[in-house]
Amino acid sequence: MLDLNELKQLVAFADLGTLSKVAEEGHISTPSITRSMKNVEESFGVPLFTRSKNRIALNETGRMAVEAARRLLAETEQAVRQVQEFDQRRRTLVVKSCAPAPLWELLHKLSASCPGMTIASHICPNEKVLEAWNEEKCDIAILPFPLKDAVVEAEEFFHEKLFVCVPAGHELARHSSLTFAQINGFNFLLRTELGFWDALCRQKMPASRFLVQTDEFTFHELVASSSLPCFVTDYFKNTEERYPGRVNIPLTDPEADVTFYLIKRKPDKGPGSTCKFGWTVV
Repeated sequence: MLDLNELKQLVAFADLGTLSKVAEEGHISTPSITRSMKNVEESFGVPLFTRSKNRIALNETGRMAVEAARRLLAETEQAVRQVQEFDQRRRTLVVKSCAPAPLWELLHKLSASCPGMTIASHICPNEKVLEAWNEEKCDIAILPFPLKDAVVEAEEFFHEKLFVCVPAGHELARHSSLTFAQINGFNFLLRTELGFWDALCRQKMPASRFLVQTDEFTFHELVASSSLPCFVTDYFKNTEERYPGRVNIPLTDPEADVTFYLIKRKPDKGPGSTCKFGWTVV
């Protein structure tokens, strides 16, 4: 029976050239390496070395054995990696969301209901969420519309409405409500990773420019100190406290009032089966 550790030593011998160098690199004794080479030779059942006083060298068959060992070790590493990745995937919930707020709500619920699971989440545009869902690269999708499929469970999960947030002295502050058409052309502060909302604002406001901020602290500082408008949603109940001196004006466009759907695959209906989310089907 071939021993993987001894095969590694055989490959090391081919690369380093002497048993003493293999021993030094592996922090083991030279006699131990000598025994390993003898065991490898016995496992293959054919001579792999030419021997002279105080020296051995690979013969032609030995060099072929080294190449076979390299392939076997590579295949073994790949097999171990695949099994580990499979196990990690079983214990990981991948969530793709088109917007941040419903994702935050879901992560809070998942952390409480799925202890021991690793949760990987990403915010991306609708098309990227759909792509990941269709390619089965996510377990849960959050979209602003339901999916109709025999193997899909879709439920209303979260509602969010968009507001324009401006300083009290801004010209838009005199309005009790606004539309995208009215704010098109105004420049706005915008956060990254808004997914659906980012795409919607850019689509509805082609004449506007957006000062995009990746850092949350910098964004809040700019909102507090500048006259540029920004967007908020009703998810943040304390916006007035975060941005004193600003007012929030609702957008009346239907697209600014969104219901998000939670999309997941129906669990296996077999008796006693357990789905990835820890629910037992009886």
